[in-house]
Amino acid sequence: MTATQERPSRTGDKLLGRVAFVTGGTRGIGAAIARSLAAQGADVAVGYSGNHEAAEAFARDFTGAFPDRQVTVHRGDIGSADDCRRTVGEVIEQHGRLDILVNNAGITADRTVLKMTDDDWRRVIDVNLSGAFYLSQAALVHMLERGSGRIVMISSIIGETGGIGQVNYSSAKAGLFGLTKTLAREAAMQLQRAGKTEGIGITVNAVTPGFIATEMLGSVPQKVLDGILAKIPLGRLGEPEEIARVVHFLAADASSYITGQTWGINGGLDM
Repeated sequence: MTATQERPSRTGDKLLGRVAFVTGGTRGIGAAIARSLAAQGADVAVGYSGNHEAAEAFARDFTGAFPDRQVTVHRGDIGSADDCRRTVGEVIEQHGRLDILVNNAGITADRTVLKMTDDDWRRVIDVNLSGAFYLSQAALVHMLERGSGRIVMISSIIGETGGIGQVNYSSAKAGLFGLTKTLAREAAMQLQRAGKTEGIGITVNAVTPGFIATEMLGSVPQKVLDGILAKIPLGRLGEPEEIARVVHFLAADASSYITGQTWGINGGLDM
């Protein structure tokens, strides 16, 4: 087990009784978010796209670390509207409710603009942006019926600054900002119309990780990595758990007056 998995089964109760669905939740930032939510008392569903053995291994480790929490795994293609709606339905069926949706799943297909193919563009937009819409749309129906919920988008600093060779990824991650703000406005409007203005309401927010120590940076040449580090005022990469803490903060009942906002977690790289 990693040090993260060896932490106590619970460290708080901010999310006790809640159910969270984290897409791309079996590794990297997604896995850290799933564990952080569980550490605050939530039952967790995690989505994954292809590696069933790795997903099952994650579930076993998760259960060992959090024996008092329920975990389920859900396979699907986030770029497919039907799969997104099906997995949200599965989570609600198996857990009885869905309180927190974390749109974390994402892919890259890096090429400069002049070399990018139609498929490179389309696939990244489908997964990183359209998938977040499909999942949020399905979750929002359920949340509006219940009068409460939390949706958190995992965007990226690249959506704010752009990135050479990442026009598809940057465009999709930037698109999440507009999706966040519009969903936040519409959720609030719908609750107002329904007269459901008491309680914790429905909020929609985004976080923008900077350069985080995950597998995604594993293929970056050391010379390039050194150049990145030199630009970060805090002088280091971020840890997945540092993203996860902000997500569980936004998911808590006490954060009910925060909606339509973007939270940068980047060591000061973008000020």
